[in-house]
Amino acid sequence: MVNTANIGVRTLRRTRTRVVGERFIQGILLLCAISSIFAIFLIIIFVFSQGVPFLAEAGLSFLTGSVWLPTDSFAAGTWGIFPIILGSLIVTLGAVAIGAPLGIACAVFLAEIAPPAVRRALMPSVSALAGVPSVVYGFFALLVIVPWIRGQFGGFGTSVLACWIILSVMILPTIISISTDAVRAVPREYKEGSLAMGATRWQTIRGVLIPAASSGIIASVILGMGRAIGETMAVLLVAGNAIAIPGSIFAPVSTLTATIALEMSYATGAHQQALFAMGVVLFVFILILTGLANLVSRRRVTY
Repeated sequence: MVNTANIGVRTLRRTRTRVVGERFIQGILLLCAISSIFAIFLIIIFVFSQGVPFLAEAGLSFLTGSVWLPTDSFAAGTWGIFPIILGSLIVTLGAVAIGAPLGIACAVFLAEIAPPAVRRALMPSVSALAGVPSVVYGFFALLVIVPWIRGQFGGFGTSVLACWIILSVMILPTIISISTDAVRAVPREYKEGSLAMGATRWQTIRGVLIPAASSGIIASVILGMGRAIGETMAVLLVAGNAIAIPGSIFAPVSTLTATIALEMSYATGAHQQALFAMGVVLFVFILILTGLANLVSRRRVTY
């Protein structure tokens, strides 16, 4: 005869053990989340504490000046980063202009057109692109893209165009993965209703699916823009790093991230503080882009 009391005790013990284990795991996960947030705040506090005093001392001329001649002494240097800010914006917007249409088209193909076997083969490849180190992209551009530009158009090859090409490739995984999820998240009733009304497959994609997924697609483009403006190693290798407003797409350019990485190793005094101030400016740009992405992703399309 089965002892129901013993079974009940054992069940109660197992339940208590499971509850304790779940609470322990929840505590570990909460600790990891708090640690991540705390680390981010420490980084922000450190960068701002180093850069904001210099921004307050330099004033608006730091953002609008066109001459960058840093020295250890604030009074002896010339602190104008407008060409560097403009270079970052030119490189970022050009890369997005090239990469966004390609990424969205690829996302639509993977979500709605590609056969399941093709989709299963291509999606891991897209994910693999995101895992390639930035320096590998940079070396590829330096050994392939830069010589091609030099041979076709003259000059040194390190240019705005080289940055556009390599950054457009680097932002593709972000745009493709998020846009694909956005398109596939559109309710099937939208597609079926459009086809039932007599629309063709392409008309359904263009007039129904893409508008319905527009919030996710726009968010993916904005996040890709943040990826491009924050890129360092690849841009450092192919931009040319000339601190001047580029006269053409074949001219060298300098960006905020490349300048910080290039000069931080030997900067001291006011020069180092100015580079931290550049970091503050870059952080504000990325914060704005991330906020826009979150705002757009929460938007709902109404019909």
